Amino acid sequence: MDKKGQKRQGYLSWDEYFMGVAMLSGMRSKDPHSQVGACIVSEDNKILSMGYNGFPKGCSDDEFPWGREGDPLDTKYLYVTHSELNAILNYRGGSLEGAKLYVSLFPCNECAKAIIQAGIRTIVYDCDKYADTPSVIASKKMLDAAGVRYYKYNRTDREITIKV
Repeated sequence: MDKKGQKRQGYLSWDEYFMGVAMLSGMRSKDPHSQVGACIVSEDNKILSMGYNGFPKGCSDDEFPWGREGDPLDTKYLYVTHSELNAILNYRGGSLEGAKLYVSLFPCNECAKAIIQAGIRTIVYDCDKYADTPSVIASKKMLDAAGVRYYKYNRTDREITIKV
């Protein structure tokens, strides 16, 4: 029952909103295997930056490899910039000290270093499918040592449809 003068019910929580932005950002990735998105938010819930996994500026999506197997020089791993690092590098403001990072996949060790150095204090992640890999184990070890808080996003199973 709607009551006049009361706020609307069912609006997005901050976590739903910012994780949705991170996931939408990941949809920009041209990687055929994984689309990871990130959204950095200020302490007062303002979006500071976004990023997704892809090649550095000036490195053509058509000329660099997207493969995952074979000669390391012919795979994506030496060339792709992860979403978290892209979001940090895309930020054009001042400091990210105290910010919160929403990301669709738990950060690797290399991204953890950048997150710590940038001063980001909280990570909200959706998926941790590589939890048992040396990269993520090292990442959590560094994040814990640096006092960076992280927690798994609690999916609400809300379906959001956007027509563009």
